[in-house]
Amino acid sequence: MKTNIAYAFLFFSIVLFSACGPSTKIEKTWTDPSFTSGSTTFHKVLVIGNLKDESTRRIAEDKMVAAMKTVTGVQSYTYLQANDTARGSVESRLIKDGFDGVVVMHLSSVDKSTSYVPGTTYGGWYGGGYGGWYGGGYGTSGYYQEDKTFYVETNLYSVTEGKLLWSGTTSSLNPSKLDNTIDEIIATLKAEMVKQGLMKP
Repeated sequence: MKTNIAYAFLFFSIVLFSACGPSTKIEKTWTDPSFTSGSTTFHKVLVIGNLKDESTRRIAEDKMVAAMKTVTGVQSYTYLQANDTARGSVESRLIKDGFDGVVVMHLSSVDKSTSYVPGTTYGGWYGGGYGGWYGGGYGTSGYYQEDKTFYVETNLYSVTEGKLLWSGTTSSLNPSKLDNTIDEIIATLKAEMVKQGLMKP
């Protein structure tokens, strides 16, 4: 059974996280003018996660492949070799092995900024006994903190057409846990593609 492009994007859906977290949001997207729902069919997709390191790459690829429902997803770490550097030869092998799509997720940049977190004060002046006033209160001092925003770009390529079909960039502010952040990115991309009509909810 053929699977149109809207369903091919289902690999972005996440099983355990139905909504994106507050720290991740979509920044921008681009769609090839010829790329519309049902115009392109995918059966087998290679998933590449060029992120922080090899461990992160494997986690990201495993999560994306696990979330795919209607197409066959293959992690790049199980398919590509260290000497696969010539694009032409890799594309020829992809076509020979039945791949028609490639998804590439990579960390495009990390921005650092400083923000001020104001202190808090509790209490104040209280009416005291003995006819006097007692000045009281407690709280925390303000402080500066360094914020880090991670920008991840995800691209979908057509192997058969040899071109980029869709691209989306997400930003994640001060991510604390790798697994959660990747889940948030996938869920955020899914929500954006649903919004653009590229896949069903």
